[in-house]
Amino acid sequence: MKELILGGARSGKSHYAEVCASESGLNVLYVATAQALDDEMQQRIKHHQRQRPAHWQLIEEPLDLVSVLKNNANEKTCILVDCLTLWLSNQLCSEEHKNDLQKNVDDLVNTLPGLAGKIIFVSNEISMGIIPMGELNRQFVDEAGRLHQRLAAICDNVTLMVAGIPGHIKGKK
Repeated sequence: MKELILGGARSGKSHYAEVCASESGLNVLYVATAQALDDEMQQRIKHHQRQRPAHWQLIEEPLDLVSVLKNNANEKTCILVDCLTLWLSNQLCSEEHKNDLQKNVDDLVNTLPGLAGKIIFVSNEISMGIIPMGELNRQFVDEAGRLHQRLAAICDNVTLMVAGIPGHIKGKK
């Protein structure tokens, strides 16, 4: 079972994903893609850490998401990836990886259907606003939209969070 949970900032998407992971009855592996590059992000990370059950396994991986999924997906595990937009941003801002963005997205999309177990992706829905100024910002919005479309096509469930309320876009809950 593959699930994509989208929503705006503070929409409740991470909390909802954590509830889904807990209710799966499986061992939970939390894959965090954030990097604590400034004080504000450090505080966000600490907040998320306090929200998660202590017995969940954690892997912090800002770039090589596909390897983490390949090495850990199994029938007894629910992998919760939070979040894809940070992973995408990390790709775009990494001098080493930005030229491999399309390959890395293709690898994720092509690998996902063959993975066992439950995988939940959390991502920011950012395509409902104005077209951003700046080339990098527009590229980010375009790439996030393309990634979401491709994942939504292969995920069993797609949920859009608004004000803490899940709207089930695809699949059944």
